[in-house]
Amino acid sequence: MAQSLPTILVVDDEPHSVAAMRMALEDDFHVLEANDAAQAWRMMEEHWVQVVISDQRMPGKTGIELLTEVRDRWPDTVRIIVTGYTESGDMIQAINEAGIYQFITKPWHPDQLLMAVKNAARLFDLARDHERMSLEMRYLGTAASARTEERRRVLQAGLGFDKVLRGANSSLNATIAQARHFASFDVPVLITGEPGTGKTDLARAIHYGSLRADRAFYEINCAGLGDEALAAELFGAKRGALPGLAQSRTGLLQKADRGTIFLNGIDSLSPTMQMAVLRVVTEGAFQPFGAHEVMTTNTRIIAGAHRDLRGRVADGRFRTDLYYALQVTELTMPPLRNRGTDIALLAETYLSEAAKEHAKVARGIAPDAIAFLESYDWPGNLPELRNEITRMLILAQDVTLGADVISRHILQARDPQGESNGYVPDFSQLEGTLKERVEIMEMRILGETLTRLKWNKSRAAAELGLSRVGLRAKLDRYGIEPAASIAEED
Repeated sequence: MAQSLPTILVVDDEPHSVAAMRMALEDDFHVLEANDAAQAWRMMEEHWVQVVISDQRMPGKTGIELLTEVRDRWPDTVRIIVTGYTESGDMIQAINEAGIYQFITKPWHPDQLLMAVKNAARLFDLARDHERMSLEMRYLGTAASARTEERRRVLQAGLGFDKVLRGANSSLNATIAQARHFASFDVPVLITGEPGTGKTDLARAIHYGSLRADRAFYEINCAGLGDEALAAELFGAKRGALPGLAQSRTGLLQKADRGTIFLNGIDSLSPTMQMAVLRVVTEGAFQPFGAHEVMTTNTRIIAGAHRDLRGRVADGRFRTDLYYALQVTELTMPPLRNRGTDIALLAETYLSEAAKEHAKVARGIAPDAIAFLESYDWPGNLPELRNEITRMLILAQDVTLGADVISRHILQARDPQGESNGYVPDFSQLEGTLKERVEIMEMRILGETLTRLKWNKSRAAAELGLSRVGLRAKLDRYGIEPAASIAEED
């Protein structure tokens, strides 16, 4: 796995001195440059610097003053001062005020400078390792209880598998069982399914069911983002790498280190981004946009695909190696049309959430309305159902939502005779003779109109341009009757 070089900052107002230090150090370090204390401070704020090498005599603040402020803000950064003045008073002042690690006197030898900086970088690493081990030892005794408490908090917040709503006999249950099994294994997961089927909720549940539950979870939808925007968001970007980017941006792979990232819409990645993501999945390595250094991350990747990746691999639009790197296990989210037994539970849950959000009283959904919702195909999946329930709540005059407030296209999708729950998305797709097709269309329009008007035959006849006798004859002909819970109105 590629390792990034330690970052050091050289501060000197003389360009030739900076160039000489860079030549001595650039093979072993990522070297940043500043020509005064103000510029050095900005560089410290934008980069993770392990060692600062500063000249003592500079316009404005001296090296001692700069390193004193660095010590207060970034105490772990190792500080070295270069000076041509060796009076003992300066040395004592620097040691006491700035915590100087080492003096280097002018003229210095390249090997002397390189050895001093290497030792300083090693000291930085040792200090961080010591701090980490001290913290681990300190909290070792309470780690188990802390993890248990965190799991309890997550469960209470509803971020685990209980967040993925489904009924006892749901077609989603097999997917959830497999996801629970793989959650605790630190491997990539590929989640496939149509847009809106709940892939993000499942990815979040896998994260909170894993050993990374106390770390960050991030999601990003790759669809619709250009390569530059996606790379900057995912990998980060150096200042000036993109128009209007005044400061360096930290990418999600850095933010989610030791956590989880859900890359949704991975089937839309360009060949260039597929290669970059492959490197992350296989090596944990990436390059911020506009930068040369290679960074590493310990992030679990969960990927989501809206389309069949096997087909895209077969026709050359998706890398074979990336597909198999992600597909340690593949979970499929069924579309809502295949989850008929879940509709009632989902609808009631969405109603409760919408009623709370919009401060409107609602006590439930009438059985006849549920029957219509269960008969519809829901091409927009969960978001479409949620939006329909919100719309019904806003239109409803009663605390129990009836079928009269359901959208027309949903009402017309159900056979009013109740003989079939098959969804007919387009009347042009009907089969049979012209007479048979017209009769099916007429039957559906009659059922939708009467349901929407709460079976008020007078209003329905007037809207359809029929007499009450003519309407009654058509209802008898097609065997259309109101549900048991609906009382007929004149």
